[in-house]
Amino acid sequence: MNNSLFAVAIDCADAAALARFWADVLGRQVAAASTSEHAVLLAGGGDISGPCFVFNKVPEAKIAKNRLHLDLISDTFGAESERLLSLGARRLRDQQSGKSRWTTFADIEGNEFDLIAG
Repeated sequence: MNNSLFAVAIDCADAAALARFWADVLGRQVAAASTSEHAVLLAGGGDISGPCFVFNKVPEAKIAKNRLHLDLISDTFGAESERLLSLGARRLRDQQSGKSRWTTFADIEGNEFDLIAG
């Protein structure tokens, strides 16, 4: 097989604003040529790994639960939850299953993502 993951593409209403939100969440940089129509969150270097994120403006609004979402993990779960809220995320629900605990948040455009206590 010759495939590898290049990027995670996210449809949105304002590509630049959503890219800035996720740049703050993940500690990454927004590409200099990004606009409200198309923005790229760089994969980074050093200790930052993973694919880049691409944000594309689309005419339709989000209307249902995401079929794909991001899972973040933090060993400072409480502090990170508060930081996400200060960046504009909304807490949707707290969940626990056995010893696993996580919170589902929505980003500034309503896209769900989870923060897992690690």
